[in-house]
Amino acid sequence: MTTDSNDLRRELRRAGLSEKAIDAAWPTWWSEELADDPSGRAELRFALARRLGLSPKSLLGERVRFVWNDEARFKHLSAEDVTHRAALASFGMTVGGSLLRATPEVAGIVGVTAADLRAAILRDRAFVDLQGLVFVCWAVGLPLVHLRVFPLDAKAMHAMVVGVDGRQAILLGRDAPYPAQTAFTLAHELGHVALGHLEGAPALVDMDDPAKAGDKDEEETAADRFALELLTGTPTPTIDTDGASYNAPGLARAVEQAAPRYRIEPGTLALCLAYQTGQWGRAMSALEFIYGAPRRVWRDVNTLAASQLRWEWIGDDAAEWIRTVTDIRD
Repeated sequence: MTTDSNDLRRELRRAGLSEKAIDAAWPTWWSEELADDPSGRAELRFALARRLGLSPKSLLGERVRFVWNDEARFKHLSAEDVTHRAALASFGMTVGGSLLRATPEVAGIVGVTAADLRAAILRDRAFVDLQGLVFVCWAVGLPLVHLRVFPLDAKAMHAMVVGVDGRQAILLGRDAPYPAQTAFTLAHELGHVALGHLEGAPALVDMDDPAKAGDKDEEETAADRFALELLTGTPTPTIDTDGASYNAPGLARAVEQAAPRYRIEPGTLALCLAYQTGQWGRAMSALEFIYGAPRRVWRDVNTLAASQLRWEWIGDDAAEWIRTVTDIRD
């Protein structure tokens, strides 16, 4: 039987959880003086179970078991990732569940077309950009955060959609230095939600960048097409360059000039050209000219989340957990 906090940490590490995830889940009220108190030890285990998606019984002497094991669906899952499925799914479900409890329930977007969603965003904006997508998520009651703590030692998750009682939350994983990159990921995840891809599963996890992943199944292809139509107005964008060959500054100028005509955000337009031509290096260099410098995109996402979440609805323990894994500060 697990007898002290060091033993418990070792058990959690053996289950595949990262040190950062364990540290984030460890309650701030714990002190080693409580180790001799049976009720204190029990409360520690229950607190960890709530935050990490563990079976409380498994922390009272049995092998660590995750609540969500085989139910979540994974895209682009490698053989190495298989052993970590339960940790990823359970971690995501606890975060997503708390986010949903702290978010007012609205109609959602299941069944909404990319064209209709694009039209709604363009009523108030020149382009469908990352900020517009983030705003629409909160407007339809779909909470969105960018994780800063991950359940595994390697950040083996690009994004995740969590479903609870017919509602959804989106968790972004890997960092991107420019908004257009995150915009495509978010639009892709919105595609999974709108197209009903979570039906029958508590979560859907994109392990790899959907923009660059190969061997896509029907759902991934459909989510890509939804994302492209949402961002560009067509699921199969083709950008006419008139045979011109641009260096990075020239490409940046060209997409900035063409963006109003296409109603496509300049960074997204540059990425579309990269996808069309295969010249990703040039497009990435052009993004620096478009945006001026790399940015902490995750901070923009989480700053809005901090203002939209109803923290008082979920209690201090859950609020502390969400603030810790998202690095949201007052």
